[in-house]
Amino acid sequence: MSKFILGEAIKGAHKIVKKAEERLNQAIAEKGENCPVSFPDTAYFIPIIYSILGHKVEKLGDFKPVLEKSKSLLPQEPTEKLWLPYLGPGLDAGMATLFAEEIIEATKYLIGPIPVDGIWLGAPNDVILRERGVEFTDGRAPGFAVVVGAAPNNEIAVKIAQELQSASLYTFFCGHTNGVSVAEQLAEEGIDLGWETRLVPFGKDIYSAIYAIGFAVRAAMAFGGIPAGDFRRILMYVKNRIFAFLLALGHIDEEKYATAAGAISFGAPTLTDTDIPEILPTGICLYEHVVSNVPYEEMVDKALEVRGLKIEVTKIELPVAYGPAFEGERVRKENLYLEAGGAKSTSFELLTMAPSEEVEDDKIEVIGPEIESFPEGSKIPLAIVAKVAGAKMKREFEPVLERQIHRFINEAQGVMHIGQRDINWIRISKEAQKKGLKLRHLGDIIRGKLLADYGRIVDKVQVTIYTEEGKVKELLEGARKIFHERDERLQALSDESVDIYYSCTLCQSFAPTHVCVITPERIGLCGAYTWLDGGAAYEIDPTGGNQPIEKGALIDAEKGIWEGVNEFIKKKSGGKIENVSLYSMIHDPMTCCGCFECILAILPMTNGIMVVQRGYQGMTPTGMTFSTLAGMVGGGQQTPGFMGVGKTYLASKKFISYDGGLLRLVWMPKELKEELRPMLQKRAEELGVPDLVDKIADETVTTTEEEVLAFMEKVGHPSLTMAALL
Repeated sequence: MSKFILGEAIKGAHKIVKKAEERLNQAIAEKGENCPVSFPDTAYFIPIIYSILGHKVEKLGDFKPVLEKSKSLLPQEPTEKLWLPYLGPGLDAGMATLFAEEIIEATKYLIGPIPVDGIWLGAPNDVILRERGVEFTDGRAPGFAVVVGAAPNNEIAVKIAQELQSASLYTFFCGHTNGVSVAEQLAEEGIDLGWETRLVPFGKDIYSAIYAIGFAVRAAMAFGGIPAGDFRRILMYVKNRIFAFLLALGHIDEEKYATAAGAISFGAPTLTDTDIPEILPTGICLYEHVVSNVPYEEMVDKALEVRGLKIEVTKIELPVAYGPAFEGERVRKENLYLEAGGAKSTSFELLTMAPSEEVEDDKIEVIGPEIESFPEGSKIPLAIVAKVAGAKMKREFEPVLERQIHRFINEAQGVMHIGQRDINWIRISKEAQKKGLKLRHLGDIIRGKLLADYGRIVDKVQVTIYTEEGKVKELLEGARKIFHERDERLQALSDESVDIYYSCTLCQSFAPTHVCVITPERIGLCGAYTWLDGGAAYEIDPTGGNQPIEKGALIDAEKGIWEGVNEFIKKKSGGKIENVSLYSMIHDPMTCCGCFECILAILPMTNGIMVVQRGYQGMTPTGMTFSTLAGMVGGGQQTPGFMGVGKTYLASKKFISYDGGLLRLVWMPKELKEELRPMLQKRAEELGVPDLVDKIADETVTTTEEEVLAFMEKVGHPSLTMAALL
């Protein structure tokens, strides 16, 4: 670092460490050394401290050795004897800063001010980490930006934020300039903030930058399988796999310099709009470390260049912004121009293949009134019918491509899409309509993205959009017949009727030893891939993450063990996993990444198991929350007695069939029970226990294992009379 930056960073580090000491002493005085401390609903203790030092912080007193370590890392006040361009003193000061900032932020949850306030979200919990980890895994989120301070005006703030969204990046906000932050500027302009839009305001203090870096190191531990304390691998993982950079807007004080120095250790460079000395030689970061005086109109592109990010953005001519960052945007009632479906009107979407001569490429047609013909607030009938042709297109690919319509449409700013088939729901905002968005643009989006993402199998796309009530209802009848035929085709398949299963290794960038095995009767644990999807994905991209697995010789039919499956898993896990039983959670269960929809866990006292879904915030009868359980089973681990699964697997005939199947299920959250009730009821009837679903306890009954057992005895749960599970 230049002597100036180095000096400022060291001064800032001394200030922050001193403040951390004052905060810790105050917290101990008020709460005592044995007071539990954590970031809410996280299983990684205090993550930067834990990942780098391997030190578990569970109570306030555990911060004392961390504080001493921070002090030991602090260089003396800078003098002319500092060697340049050696970055050692600055990096030490930066790491001390991050440890101290975690102490400051953690004590806020005990003695205030609570970090969650207004637009500020505070620490991200493990549910968020794992949900968003999927996007970092499959490439939808190539990295993240940390934006510090404030732009000169709201217009520039909005422009930078939307450019970052269009680049598919997550943007984390912290710090302020003269009491103003970029997040506040965006809020003033009515921009939606939150995880759904990838514009995430952590906190107004610069100290909240640790939530962004903590997010990265938790991903390294959870998905990368790197043990806490292996700091070199943690630092390299974040640098090479989780691409991050800082944009510092406005005046940079000593504390911001110190925090930026900490980020550099993780390979994250800083770009500024202000005139400060630059650090251009490479070393810790991939390219430059600090780049200053960057014009606002060049800032995002320059940041991508400095960080080494190459992002491909599908160009579609639209009057609104377009990109994955808008996928989670919500169009609320007060901002609604029109909507279709969602029980408000008749609506569906259908994609089918057709001979090439029957598909007129780039023909996008609206049959019926266009958007300007409907008054504000209208609920309209809508049918989106896409026809595709291609030399390599197959009928089996239709539902795979059709499901992508949800993602394609959602990525348009000001458009919300939920559901699929004939239970879809589309909303268009007033702003989008005002900018000129029309219904025909939905067809442009579908065509453009199909050709861009699936050009290997799709050569031509024609989209027709209907808005006439009679025509929509007429077409819906035929669409439902197609939907029914597809469902019957999948239901007719069984694990025994095929010789090939499919793998999914999309999560290996985060969980290197995890291999998901998808069979006709076992959906992928993320809930997104069926066996048919795996086959289609392989033919679409033969070198992708979905590969065929020859079952090979049968080793154990009851446990679901095949020679070919084991050989494939051993090879793809780098030799770490040698045996997998597809029908058991006790004997060599399948590994988990972190993207599972649900977690199964044994309840020994009950002779049964429980299941809990992602998003459930309460306690479970294991004495652990979902996030704690997820920390146990994720990262490519094989954990007998615990297993991640997709929701619909619970109703499969092969659901842990060696262990007793659905009859072993004794507890599940009520929300999940009601969501799955129809399919669980059908399976219960097949098993001869038609009242089984109501014999499964939920949180309205109890969240303790002892009381689950009492409930089971009261209702006569079948698991009580089954053979011992262990």
